[in-house]
This record gives sequence, C-alpha cells and structure tokens, in this order.
Amino acid sequence: MWQQIVVGVIVAASAFHAGTRYLPLAWRQQVVYALTRRGFNQARLAKLFKTEPSCGSGCGSCGAASSAKASVCGTSSSADPSAPTDTSTTRRVIRLHVQR
Repeated sequence: MWQQIVVGVIVAASAFHAGTRYLPLAWRQQVVYALTRRGFNQARLAKLFKTEPSCGSGCGSCGAASSAKASVCGTSSSADPSAPTDTSTTRRVIRLHVQR
C-alpha cells in the first residue's frame, strides 16, 4: 500500500517537473492562466513555469507590451499609433529530398 502511494507521488512530481520544463511556452502560459483563474498566485506560477506574468486574454501582445513596460494588455508602446505593426509569422520550410 505504501509503495503504491510513494510511487504515485514520485510519478506526479516527475510529471509536474516535465510539464514545467518541456511543455511549449504557449501551453505553459495557458496552464498558468487557467490556474490563476482558479485562485492561485500568478507571479509564483509564472516563475515556476518559467513564463512572464501576463493578462492572459489571448490578445497576443502581452509579451511585447510587458517588455516595453506597458501596463495594460494590448497597448502599443510606439509613439505613432498609425504605424504598421508586423503581424506576420516567420514560416519555416522543411525541404524533402525524394529519391525515386
């Protein structure tokens, strides 16, 4: 009985460690946001999951806004609001060499 409990605790701890370390950044941010909505401290969770505390609304500009020291999610730090922003993503192409 005790062996099963100890093994369960070890497996849970290793799964938690793997989740905080090897999950993609977007997934870790979603986990932090979901746990924050449940009442946990966002700053501690962000530090634990190695992400930045953000608003979590999904606007996509929280990381850029926090690095520019903007206090509200979605605000732009540029002086000219009519300036175009780069919203395109970089595409990576994997070239396949087919041998026939």
